[in-house]
Amino acid sequence: MKPISNRLEALVSMVTPGLPVADIGCDHGFLSMALVGRGIAPSAIAMDLRPGPLGQATKNIAAEGLSEQIETRLSDGLTKLQVGEASSIVIAGMGGRLLMHILEEGADVAGAAQELILQPQSEIPLVRHYLVDHGYRLLAEEMLLEDGKYYMLMKVAPQATGAGEVLAQREADFAYGKLLLAHKHPVLGEYLRWEIGLKEEILSKLPVDGDAHQGRRGEVEDALCSLRAALAELEEEGDV
Repeated sequence: MKPISNRLEALVSMVTPGLPVADIGCDHGFLSMALVGRGIAPSAIAMDLRPGPLGQATKNIAAEGLSEQIETRLSDGLTKLQVGEASSIVIAGMGGRLLMHILEEGADVAGAAQELILQPQSEIPLVRHYLVDHGYRLLAEEMLLEDGKYYMLMKVAPQATGAGEVLAQREADFAYGKLLLAHKHPVLGEYLRWEIGLKEEILSKLPVDGDAHQGRRGEVEDALCSLRAALAELEEEGDV
């Protein structure tokens, strides 16, 4: 089996061993193949909206001799997944609004799972607000840098499972991740310093005078204040 990206490896590491998995937006099926091929998941359903990638996933799975354990299924989000078919649901590599739409449209299926592994590509604070509003609890968080991009991953559980803890309470939790902050995750520290540098550069190029620029300056200054406060929290008890 071919090596997979560090992002996919991080997703693999968050899936609880022994649980049947559904991979939503599976692309070429590499995540499902890794989970089943390594014996982490007994079975998987690899699902994608696009016939092309799903067809390639079917070929890849067959080439690895995993067709009996991994089913491919053409599906818009969770629409073709039945309640109880998967105990672990992975939704990764898509925008935050699309991820929330998938959870909303498939609320019954998602709510019946034991865990959800989520990796939104954008609007992550908004996703965390959605999860809190819909009763999801936090099990784990991870963060990594790969090919110049930062990725935040979270493992959550529906409230009905009784597992996990409050996902976020402070605005810093929603923005940067409650457990990433609590555990002083080193990649979060790198990300905060990178973002601070970007915002400082933007601020240096904005004119000081003129009403037209005051609103934008205020937005950037507020963002900088939030970033610096989060970094200071990480550095309270040692460098990251």
